[in-house]
Amino acid sequence: MRSHYMYLPVFLVSALLVAGAGAQSPPGPSQSPPSPQAQTLAQKPGAVTISLDDAIQMALQHNHTLIAARTMIQQNQAEETTANLRPNPVLLGDSQFLPVFQPSQFTSDWLDNTAQFDIGVSYLFERGQKRQHRLQAAKDVTAVTRSQVTDNERSLSFNVATLFINVELAESTLELARQDLKSFQDSVTISEERYKAGDIGEGDLLKMKLQLLQFQTDVSAAELSRVQGLSDLRQLLGYESIGADYDVAGAFDYQAVKGNLDDFQAKALANRPDLLAARLGISAANSQLALQKSIAKRDVTGQVSYTHLGYTNDLSLFGQLQLPIFDRNQGEIARAGFAVTQAQQLESSASGQVLTDVRDAFEGLHANDQVVTLYRSGYLDAAQQSLDITEYAYKHGAATLLDFLDAERSDRATQLGYRQALASYLLSLEQLREAVGTRSLP
Repeated sequence: MRSHYMYLPVFLVSALLVAGAGAQSPPGPSQSPPSPQAQTLAQKPGAVTISLDDAIQMALQHNHTLIAARTMIQQNQAEETTANLRPNPVLLGDSQFLPVFQPSQFTSDWLDNTAQFDIGVSYLFERGQKRQHRLQAAKDVTAVTRSQVTDNERSLSFNVATLFINVELAESTLELARQDLKSFQDSVTISEERYKAGDIGEGDLLKMKLQLLQFQTDVSAAELSRVQGLSDLRQLLGYESIGADYDVAGAFDYQAVKGNLDDFQAKALANRPDLLAARLGISAANSQLALQKSIAKRDVTGQVSYTHLGYTNDLSLFGQLQLPIFDRNQGEIARAGFAVTQAQQLESSASGQVLTDVRDAFEGLHANDQVVTLYRSGYLDAAQQSLDITEYAYKHGAATLLDFLDAERSDRATQLGYRQALASYLLSLEQLREAVGTRSLP
């Protein structure tokens, strides 16, 4: 690896190493992880600041897509009411032997002695406990829908956390860009003074000023990323639920996670709402099968009628039952049986998918953890120390401009790389939470 000390005189290197108490000594090494305070920008007076937990709760309460999905539960509960209704009775009535084509005979005597009047009530008696099976099938569908809505909440929480971390990354990057810009502006000022003193040429000064453009561009890009990230997050929170001038506040820092793969998979099997929905789908399919079998039981229609004919008043009883000779609902019973098999297979697939999701998320978290650990093991300090020493040497004429720019690029790339690695780690942590089905991890 190329050493930055090769351009320095031996005595200057020695002086730099022991000049910790001197007025012109290089600044000390920076801390590896950026502190949470360093990652939070100054807030506008009166601006609303929300944490990640606040953001998730706001989204669960105000996200329009989720609210629309929740109405499916209410719709299914209304279906339960419909399924539990009994058949309505039927009111019957008729008049016979009216002299419509002989109007002259249409007299009270004709109505009293010749015309016949009937009035009755019929009712459908359901057999096979159809109403009970309809109600149970509707309740099972509601239970499946409720779990599906809970799964939508799980996905929404993950999406909110993802955008929240992206905003934190943008703000951390913006803070770094502003610090780098201020530091480099100081270096440009010193270069101008050295140019006026004749220590450097005009070409070196122009290179410094051109490099300043890159820092200014970085600040603009970071500001745009932050604004867009806050806008996208606001949409998930419920656009009307928070003002446009809000900001996020969180510890954009490393978070250690305990637990092994088996623990996470066991927890996922017990908590994942999509898996629960698949399990409830088996119950719903069995309820539909029982309903179709009950439909095969033919219903009985009973009727009671009162008849007035002349001076005679009679009461008649009628009954009707369809003979299940051809149609015994064979097709629907068979279809419902295959639907049970389908639901069982979907439950097995969902179980495997849960285990796969947890494993993928766990391995992703482990890989990103290793990368973050590498940065925190000393590379951040090394990059900062290299820049500090080279900058000090350049300002005192012991290092070239190329050395300084190279050290500056290395430090900036290292700092940005660490922040991106940290964001990837935090995102993989959120993926693990989503895969397990709960935000509470060991």
